[in-house]
Amino acid sequence: MSDLLRGLKIAAVPHGFRSSFRDWAAEAADHLREVAEVAWGHNVRDPIEAAYRRTDLFNRRRIAGGRYGYGSRGQ
Repeated sequence: MSDLLRGLKIAAVPHGFRSSFRDWAAEAADHLREVAEVAWGHNVRDPIEAAYRRTDLFNRRRIAGGRYGYGSRGQ
């Protein structure tokens, strides 16, 4: 992501994207923290929690991503 932004000469860092998505997911859309973290590809560090996680939350991530994309275009 960093290389892409530099190549496009966009003065932004990936953390800004994650931060804005997390704020939006928590405040505007009321998505679960887990959905937002999995949407960014973050792994569960706690081995016990990871062992019991049996879903990738695909449908919830799809909905969250669609809403975020729609809202980020000002619609």
